[in-house]
Amino acid sequence: MTAVIHAFYLLLRVVLFGKTFTTKSLVLWLAFSSPSWAIQVWFERAGRPQYGSSSGELRKSGEDLDAQGMTEWMWDVLYWTYGCVLLAAVFGDWAWWFYVVVPAYSVYLAYTAFGGARQMMAGMAGAGSEGKPSGQSKRQQKLEKRGGQRVVHR
Repeated sequence: MTAVIHAFYLLLRVVLFGKTFTTKSLVLWLAFSSPSWAIQVWFERAGRPQYGSSSGELRKSGEDLDAQGMTEWMWDVLYWTYGCVLLAAVFGDWAWWFYVVVPAYSVYLAYTAFGGARQMMAGMAGAGSEGKPSGQSKRQQKLEKRGGQRVVHR
């Protein structure tokens, strides 16, 4: 799929839009396509099982390429790069501006991941420490609030 998309880009830009295909276009294509090539190589190496010297000996089964987290983000970058390459092939160099979404999306994911972890840690640190003595039931708290029977803690 990668080879077909990049071949389509080169064919369309060089053959059909040859006058607008400049050195700048080539540099932009190489710069914005290189992350997708690096991701492809990593997927190929990580996802392929490795066998030992004897037949049938499996040394490493290979990574799960459907895993969440970093792998999921790399698939997103790969597909977004494909879209940008196709748009740049058809509409020209200005379509590379769509690639700005990748760092913005990365910042958003990092913010939500660290923000969620920060809230979880704050929740764990502040659990049960809202000015109430621990070990008191709601009924005991209501009674104390009304000035009724005082609960003695040992």
